[in-house]
Amino acid sequence: MMFELKSRLPTEPQGKPVVYQVFTRLFGNKNSTNKPWGTIEENGVGKFSDFTNIALQGIKELGTTHIWYTGVPHHDVIRDYTAYGISNDDPDVVKGRAGSPYAVKDYYSVNPDLADDPAKRLAEFEALIERTHNNGMQVIIDIVPNHVARNYQSLAKPEGVSDFGEHDDTSVEYAKNNNFYYVVGEDFAVPDALNVYQPLGGEPHPLADNKFIERPAKWTGNGSRKAKPHFNDWYETVKVNYGVKPDGSYDFAQLPEEYMQLDVQAHAAFWADKKVPDSWKKFRDITHYWLDKGVDGFRYDMAEMVPAEFWSYLNSSIKIKNPQAFLLAEVYNPDLYRHYIQLGKMDYLYDKVGFYDTLKAVMQDKTSATQLHDIQSAIADIEQHMLHFLENHDEQRIASDDFAGKVGGAEMGKPALVVSALISRSPTLLYFAQDVGEDGSEDMGFGDPTRTSIFDYAGVPAHQRWMNEGKFDGGQLTLGEKALRDFYLKVMNISAYHPAMLGEYVPIELTNPDKTIAFIRHADEHTLLVVSHFSVDNSVTISVPLPENILQNTTNQEGLELLTGDKYPLIKQQNLGFIKLNLAPMQSVIIQL
Repeated sequence: MMFELKSRLPTEPQGKPVVYQVFTRLFGNKNSTNKPWGTIEENGVGKFSDFTNIALQGIKELGTTHIWYTGVPHHDVIRDYTAYGISNDDPDVVKGRAGSPYAVKDYYSVNPDLADDPAKRLAEFEALIERTHNNGMQVIIDIVPNHVARNYQSLAKPEGVSDFGEHDDTSVEYAKNNNFYYVVGEDFAVPDALNVYQPLGGEPHPLADNKFIERPAKWTGNGSRKAKPHFNDWYETVKVNYGVKPDGSYDFAQLPEEYMQLDVQAHAAFWADKKVPDSWKKFRDITHYWLDKGVDGFRYDMAEMVPAEFWSYLNSSIKIKNPQAFLLAEVYNPDLYRHYIQLGKMDYLYDKVGFYDTLKAVMQDKTSATQLHDIQSAIADIEQHMLHFLENHDEQRIASDDFAGKVGGAEMGKPALVVSALISRSPTLLYFAQDVGEDGSEDMGFGDPTRTSIFDYAGVPAHQRWMNEGKFDGGQLTLGEKALRDFYLKVMNISAYHPAMLGEYVPIELTNPDKTIAFIRHADEHTLLVVSHFSVDNSVTISVPLPENILQNTTNQEGLELLTGDKYPLIKQQNLGFIKLNLAPMQSVIIQL
């Protein structure tokens, strides 16, 4: 049975999930001024309304099943919205002018920057949810359980809901039902700046006075217990208390080991009669609120900084409410992967420390490509839960000088995409503008170049060329950028729809392996041979051996290369078989057998 690359209908069945992460306030911004520390008026900002049906179809073309709208919950931002009843935020405890999306100020509302009419911001987001669904995709938003903004205050909370910290006993460092930890008897002090940093780049502001009133001081988001945190601490946030005492012991029931093998119904039943910390209930109510609004899942920031028992409690409640909810967590410690998947009931975790970090090293010629086989073998029992990515808001753009820009540039992302998207049953995450080779080189203020800023108002140049003044047709892309996007469309179409993607992974040993990797993906009568060559300068000629069971299951005399349409003969000698390849620098082949 042959697989064809083609346009897909929004309702067409799909295999592997594809998550498209978009930094919401940057996506639709047509302004190209890019003044460091620029205001909305100077640099512009994207809106919910910029995600038109045409834009959404451009996202869907990449095989996308879920759009992760990053930066939607109302976070601190240096802009005057007092006309809408919103208090001003203090630049001394806000990173950047546009603010960090991970310093959430109001979990029951959305960022007013993103609305055409800030008074109707929630309705505008609900309309975007509906448009996304109508275009055949689901919606993910951030939940940041470990910390909230120092000035958390919800204007939109439902009746009967209290704010974080509203009922805390601030006379003690810790209490089970306190939402925060306190530095008793000490006031918060703004950290001393490093590297001549000044809020807003030194622009005068009424609240930029090196002061922020917080009595008593709270622990900082990354766990600092000092009333005056270090500048490198997450000083714009405060840590949420989940019933973990200052000595690290737990003030809640712990799940027996056998619950790692039990389903969400058993987990929900376990917690049904338990008294849990107040913060657990608050986040349950928040996630259920958004599920009721039509949100289909969540990306959990720094999930490993929160106990797995809380995730069991929360995720089992979510899955009972919506069994199809998509739950993605940021966990970086490989020793904890199974703990958070099996005990915490996560659907997917970032495969960063293993797969991404190794793949980056391969791209930078620091390790052998065959190391990726070892990574896959180490997580064979959970590989379908380990989300793959090449870029996200925390990582460098591939085309940046510090990553691959001085060697292969965005082209180096091509063999990496093939391997990342096709080697396992795991979902693939794409970051907006990755498919057109954005290099993230703009120095916008707080954010560092090489990563598209998440703290500043900015335009994203390569993405803006694809956006083409809102036509979303790639009309301003260079020939190289158009070719790169076309490559992404082809590979992601295979990743999302080819039946072999849901089947077995079979590593293949090569005689010249340092810069080349090969593997089989196989399900029933569907077989793909995937080979990627990472050398920037050198071509290679190799004979790729085919496993005996693959040879026995195919009567084809040649294989079809899905990216180019070329055909490759299968060379058979007795019980052995192989395909001979001549690979150019940074070339990949995906051969359907």
